[in-house]
Amino acid sequence: MKKIVHLIILICGLISISGYIPNPAEASGSYTAKVYTDSLNVRSDPSLESSIVGALKNGEMVTVSNEEYGWLRIKSDRVSGWAAGHYLKKVDGSVVTASATDRDGSVQKSSAATRATVLADMLRIRAGAGLNYDILGYLTKGEAVTIMDSREGWVRIQTPDEQIGWVSDRYIVKGVLQTAADSSGKSKGLKGKIIVIDSGHGGDDPGMIGTKYESIEKELTLSTSFYLADELRSRGARVLMTRTKEEEKPELSDRVKISESAGADAFVSIHYNSSENNTSGILTFYYSETKDRPLARAIENRLADGIGLKSNGISFGNLHVLRENDTVSTLVELGFLSNAKDESIVRGSGYQKKAANAIANGLEDYFSR
Repeated sequence: MKKIVHLIILICGLISISGYIPNPAEASGSYTAKVYTDSLNVRSDPSLESSIVGALKNGEMVTVSNEEYGWLRIKSDRVSGWAAGHYLKKVDGSVVTASATDRDGSVQKSSAATRATVLADMLRIRAGAGLNYDILGYLTKGEAVTIMDSREGWVRIQTPDEQIGWVSDRYIVKGVLQTAADSSGKSKGLKGKIIVIDSGHGGDDPGMIGTKYESIEKELTLSTSFYLADELRSRGARVLMTRTKEEEKPELSDRVKISESAGADAFVSIHYNSSENNTSGILTFYYSETKDRPLARAIENRLADGIGLKSNGISFGNLHVLRENDTVSTLVELGFLSNAKDESIVRGSGYQKKAANAIANGLEDYFSR
């Protein structure tokens, strides 16, 4: 008995010394992926705020062993760490080793990948098969996915842009449904475009605080950004978000890097305004007359159509995310939280959805010129 106790203590001591505690996600195996951007930073932890430990070049192959909040744990012949998942794509034919749960039959794998279509207006992608797992992203009605696994009312899916996660099987149907756009043979102006949505502030930076209802800007910008992402995806665009959680606070330079590294077609930063005066309404900013102003004008034209607040037009803005951005960019201030009337309006989901629709229409107008 003493020998067994000593052995357990020795094993625990070795784990403590090495600092390694097995992650359950690692048991699911690994696969090979390829880098699809000119330069991809590798970080010590799955966060934009963690330190950079190296970089990968376009075309490099890596081994992926874990996924967390859209980040992939990777290893190459010269660097290991975490990298943003949307810049890596799984190489066809790479084999994922079955985990213990797969082998014992609790997960039923289909012999061949099955295509399916999303039925819900907005369907959450989660990190695991259950409502208690973190949300990794969203799908919109009509999107096609590939079913990889299934487990007690949940299916593991892969999107066309290689995102992997779990969704409820109640809101998808097997088979690819033909949409009105497919049958007409016409593609919308946003189809295939890469749009970066920058949700202003975040983390320990709340942004502006409403003077009447104490609305928090970082929460409003994030919810509006999700509405915009859903609208853009429904029109065929590929959407990247600079942050997806309230506690996230990417540096301004990292927000720009996300746009440039992805080779984005447009960058839209979402904010809500404040003023010492009783100012009201919407304002749309640009930096470059030649690069940015046409996009700002196209979006402002749609916002001015009437979404609940008046538009104050477009204006030059010497703002970092515009000034330092090689991508066509604009920043929209969707109302003044310092104005009680504005604040009461922008808090509502109806207003935010109208704003998202107007911005999407403006983007579509811009790309349809």
